[in-house]
Amino acid sequence: MSVPEVIPIKHEPDHRTSTIGGWDGGRFFASVTAAFPEDWRTGDDWQEHKRWYAVLHRFDGAGRHLESSIVSTGTTADGERRAVEAARKLLDACLDALPGRWYGDIAVAPFAVRFEGALFGLVVEDHGEDGETEEWAELHPDGLGFSAPWDGEYDT
Repeated sequence: MSVPEVIPIKHEPDHRTSTIGGWDGGRFFASVTAAFPEDWRTGDDWQEHKRWYAVLHRFDGAGRHLESSIVSTGTTADGERRAVEAARKLLDACLDALPGRWYGDIAVAPFAVRFEGALFGLVVEDHGEDGETEEWAELHPDGLGFSAPWDGEYDT
C-alpha cells in the first residue's frame, strides 16, 4: 500500500500526539522535541549538540504545510529540565494564540523543513530490506513512524 497524499495522525491525549488538531486557519502539529544537527556524529560531547525546541507546524484545511515555527530553548548541556520547561511554556503560548483551536485527529501531507542543521517534518522514507519496498512516513525529529494501514497510529 503506497503512502497516501495526506497522512492521518490520531490525537492521543496524554501521549506524543496530544498537541495536534485544528484552528480557524487549518490544522496544526505541535511538540517539544530534541534534535541533533544532521551532520553530527556520536561523540562524548553529545549534550552540547542535543538541542531542545518548541515546534508548531501549521497546515491549511487540506493538510498542506503552510509554515513552521521552530524555536530553540537550549541544549542538554545548558540544562535539559530548564530547556524543556522553557519549550513547553513557549509552546503553550503559541497554542493559546491559535484562534478557534481544538484538539483532535488530523491528516497532513509530507513536508520537510531544516532549522539549525536539523530536519523537521513528515518525511516519506523507504525502510525495506533485501530489495523490498516498505514506505512509511517519519515525523522528524520526534521519531514517530506512520505506515500501512495508514490509520493514524504511530510507532516509535
